[in-house]
Amino acid sequence: MVSMDLDTVIQDLNRRFAAPLPEFYSRRIIFWRDEDREFEDKLDDIRLGNAKLLILTGNNNFEAKKLLTVDDRSSNYLVYSPFSYARPEDNWLINIELYSEEFRADLTSIWMNEMGLPALPVLRKQVKAYRKFFNSKERRAKISVLNKNITTAAQLHLAVMAALCGLKDVHPNSIIRAVIRAGLDIETNSVYQSFVNYGAQNPFWVLVAQATGYREGDKSNLGRLAIHMLLTAATRTMRMENLAGLDSLISLPHQAYCYDFISDWLHSDDNGQLYEIARYAENEARLYQRFGKLSVEELADTECFPCINECILTQMMTEIGDHIIDVNAITATVEKRRAMVWYDTVSCYYDGILQVANMQAFFHDHSAGFHTVEPQKIWTEYTSDYYQMDTDYRLFHQCFSRSLKVSNPILDDLFKHVVEKVEGLYTTWFLGQLGSNWSDACADELAKYGRILEVPQQTNFYTNKVKNTGTRVFVIISDAMRYEVAASLAKQLRRETQSKVELSSCEAIFPTITKFGMAALLPHRDLTVDYKNERLSVLADGQSTESINRDKLLKSANPSSIALQYKNIIGMKRAERSELVKGMDIVYIYHDKIDEAAHTSDSMVFPACDDAIGEIKNMVRIIVNEFGGTRILITADHGFLYTYSPLAEDGKVDKTSFNQQDVEYGRRYAIMQKGTKPDYLLPVKFLDGNTGFEAFAPRESVRIKMNGGGLNFVHGGISLQEMVVPVIDYHFLRNDNKAYQRNREKYDTRPVTVSLLSASRKISNMIFSLNFYQKEAVRDNRVAATYLLYFTDVSGKPVSDTTKIIADKASDNTQERTFRCSFNLKPLKYNNRDSYYLVIADKTGLQMPQREEFQIDIAFAVDDYNFFE
Repeated sequence: MVSMDLDTVIQDLNRRFAAPLPEFYSRRIIFWRDEDREFEDKLDDIRLGNAKLLILTGNNNFEAKKLLTVDDRSSNYLVYSPFSYARPEDNWLINIELYSEEFRADLTSIWMNEMGLPALPVLRKQVKAYRKFFNSKERRAKISVLNKNITTAAQLHLAVMAALCGLKDVHPNSIIRAVIRAGLDIETNSVYQSFVNYGAQNPFWVLVAQATGYREGDKSNLGRLAIHMLLTAATRTMRMENLAGLDSLISLPHQAYCYDFISDWLHSDDNGQLYEIARYAENEARLYQRFGKLSVEELADTECFPCINECILTQMMTEIGDHIIDVNAITATVEKRRAMVWYDTVSCYYDGILQVANMQAFFHDHSAGFHTVEPQKIWTEYTSDYYQMDTDYRLFHQCFSRSLKVSNPILDDLFKHVVEKVEGLYTTWFLGQLGSNWSDACADELAKYGRILEVPQQTNFYTNKVKNTGTRVFVIISDAMRYEVAASLAKQLRRETQSKVELSSCEAIFPTITKFGMAALLPHRDLTVDYKNERLSVLADGQSTESINRDKLLKSANPSSIALQYKNIIGMKRAERSELVKGMDIVYIYHDKIDEAAHTSDSMVFPACDDAIGEIKNMVRIIVNEFGGTRILITADHGFLYTYSPLAEDGKVDKTSFNQQDVEYGRRYAIMQKGTKPDYLLPVKFLDGNTGFEAFAPRESVRIKMNGGGLNFVHGGISLQEMVVPVIDYHFLRNDNKAYQRNREKYDTRPVTVSLLSASRKISNMIFSLNFYQKEAVRDNRVAATYLLYFTDVSGKPVSDTTKIIADKASDNTQERTFRCSFNLKPLKYNNRDSYYLVIADKTGLQMPQREEFQIDIAFAVDDYNFFE
């Protein structure tokens, strides 16, 4: 043992004896502690200038006490004591020591003094045991930082392990987590090997045993520890009989600690490694095979094993494949699982089957089929209700597209079977039956008038919506943006901008292809066609409507007009594009995302719909913020039909009946010479009959046989998906706008709020549930929000796990906007006279948290670990 040299000791002692006495003291007595007897053979060399030396031998306690308290009460004394006492009552001189000073000259004492550790025998013993660890100024500095009134050996053990883990706290959870995070292989685990190097491995396993219940002696390893803690935690939310046979890896008395440990890690920002550890544990314990035999209800509340998601999804997808689609069960399960950790790893599958449930619910609501006779009524039903089926189908296929990038071998093939059921539901039932009803209902009016009566017409768009509005108008025309996509766009614009947004529709000109639709949206009195060189061109009042001539046509109606391309202006600098629209009353902006994607690949169409929505919202922001525009019209030239599954031969019409009389045809339309009567096609009066041609369209979603691709994405026909053109009338509302000032509650966008529904404010169980409700329905100006819920003590320290509510319910029925959340209290001491608080916190942090006061009255809630004792 290294210690101070004798000369330094003498100098230090003389300096202390020469120092002024404390108030009310007439002399100074210093007890020199030297339990290791390092200076015992050097005492003859001690020379003090102002004090006497008294050496305790173990046999002169009475004599020493008499000397100091009776015989000599005026001299300064240095009392050399090479003893330590297990019990204070064994120390004859303890009453003198209490009013005396202490001196130590050994390295252990120096280190302890440096770290602010009290000179207690139990701590000295541990410091000596960890001599290799403490023989570093850097490591001693770490203990100084971690020293929060260390007085026991257990606290010092924890501090040493925490320092080796690189932690800033000495909580057992943090230490165990740090060790596991460093790897489950003990030999390559750098943290654990540092424990071995400095002699902390045994205290670590003692800590583990007392906290988690894991005890395997010399066979202890980190992999088994991880499995033990995960399985023990799972018993908090899963019945023990479902884990029968794994009893040796479970400790029910330590359930609370293990659940708290796993829950804290699950909901932390660094839970990625826990995912891999949980995967390891479920593979080692063959949990997928075990859980695969349990019902969804038995699995739905447990989140610590990723394979539970796969087991739940396997069951639900298998049922869907067997034509069993329980809408309520799917909705409730997805609702519960999406609030749990690791949902994102399989969200494409959950979100996909949720869309299946939505489609099945639509099927239930319309199980009688579609039998409306009047085409105007079918049009209204489609624009108010039926279009949602197109949206659900699109959203499902976006989920399916995402799943192809995830490549989960357990779920991939099952999801492809789900696709088959979705195709049957959408293509065969919805498009088939609605298409048949629509084809029957609209056939006469299309043949006689070329349009549906009592429905706004695309050809009147400029006259009715743009001309003579008395204000500056921006028109965004997005190629092939069908009605259901525009409905999603309108909803997002209402939520994200301070605006009044109205969605209506008009009937696309036939055929529903770009050159006709774009022409119909331009100013004109008459639309005609010109057939030259086997090419059909559309003319507005005799002028070409090709893209290069649209600016000219707009200016002929109003000189203060301009036609722009989105892809050109989006790349310009702000000043450049602002200069283009300066002084213009009418600005047409042509946008092409969806149709352009279809030319690349049919499979890109649905992803392009989302891209189109994002780009149009961006253009709206540019118009409002840079151009100062307040009135924006958003429309399209036509819609489209899309089916993922290939069409059967009976879904196609052979063009051999055209008898070489065709002028132009596509998958969904045919323009022919007068007098042609093709088989299986419906006649549509073409441009009011003012041409030498006749037009025809296939029924329902049937395609005309053609060479080449493009069979899945089509347009040009008379289906509702192709003909119903959206018209979004967007009014930006400035703060000084009178309509805005009168109706701020209507236009201001705010997140929906969540409140506690349960009446009781007293908790008497460690595990309990509370009911909550979403106060407002998600609608135009009330957006969804995610809330984190947990309990704290009066100082704000969490005393429970954290649960999540995703408040996105759009139903007007309050009962359908309720949530039931389970909470698990941490194993702590609770005082029924103290206040505890339920915190409802917006995950974004933009809203002030709500706090509800509670009382916790639990008699034995604490696992009070007296570590290492």
